[in-house]
Amino acid sequence: MKATWNGALLAQSEATVVVDGNHYFPPGSLAREHFAESATRST
Repeated sequence: MKATWNGALLAQSEATVVVDGNHYFPPGSLAREHFAESATRST
């Protein structure tokens, strides 16, 4: 599975977890240069 936005590869993994039809990528599969840390969290 790949996640792209405006031609940039954001994440790629064969080990996504599907919840309610949405694919969730493992943290190690993210292209970190496209993300920033956030003070907010969800569970």
